[in-house]
Amino acid sequence: MNNRCNRWLIINPLHLVLSATLICILCFSLLGTGLLASAAQLSEIQQRGYLNIAVKDNLRPLGFRDASGNLQGLEIDLAQRLAADLLGKANTVKFKPVMNRDRLSVVLDKKVDLAIARVTATESRARLVSFSVPYYFDSTVLVTKDASIQELRDLGKRKIAVLKNSSTIAQVRYYVPNAELIGVNSYEEAREQIESNAAVAFAADASVLTGWVQQYPQYRLIATKLSTEPLSVVMPKGLQYDELRRKVNEAIAGYLAEGWLQQRSQYWGLP
Repeated sequence: MNNRCNRWLIINPLHLVLSATLICILCFSLLGTGLLASAAQLSEIQQRGYLNIAVKDNLRPLGFRDASGNLQGLEIDLAQRLAADLLGKANTVKFKPVMNRDRLSVVLDKKVDLAIARVTATESRARLVSFSVPYYFDSTVLVTKDASIQELRDLGKRKIAVLKNSSTIAQVRYYVPNAELIGVNSYEEAREQIESNAAVAFAADASVLTGWVQQYPQYRLIATKLSTEPLSVVMPKGLQYDELRRKVNEAIAGYLAEGWLQQRSQYWGLP
């Protein structure tokens, strides 16, 4: 895991990386003494017999509903595997679908025990909650349906859609300095820009754009990654949750070591 963290620091030329303190949080799980968190302790979870976990239900392929309405995806698999290891059965988990704005607050407000909902570990968030070791390294990539675009250099002075006010803007400017950036308010608006030929590509998170490509197979991802960000399980701070955090971190470290997380990521088509 240390090698992954070191490689992440080296490949980000914009220095949009976490501090050394956060790296310790990611790789070794700080105990923390924050007073805001109030989720259940492991002994309470074991006594009641199930985990409450916040997830996404509209973000293919991390967490989404299939044609039958059942939750599927990498993060759903991870939640069930954690339940199996902590409580003995994979079905001992209750899912709480959440909006992006609520992913931290549901842990802080004791509505769930953990959140596995495409949360990028950042230094500012680490002041409120603890993060597990990363279960997936997301990245900024570009998507296009133009067959003439195979590499970043093929974009030249062409138009690229980016979400307004996102960190992606700086990354695209660094890697494709001569491109013309088109600001959009949503992923759907970005697709409209490409469909109308107002833009030839869209830059955003690989985990989200993977679902886009799966839904619209005429699109494809450009292989080059513009950044790397760790996705981690959100856990409460406080010494009383030390055992819960330790068990979660040990479990995820094991999944990484045995290759299970890589296998599940590949299964769901994640780069």
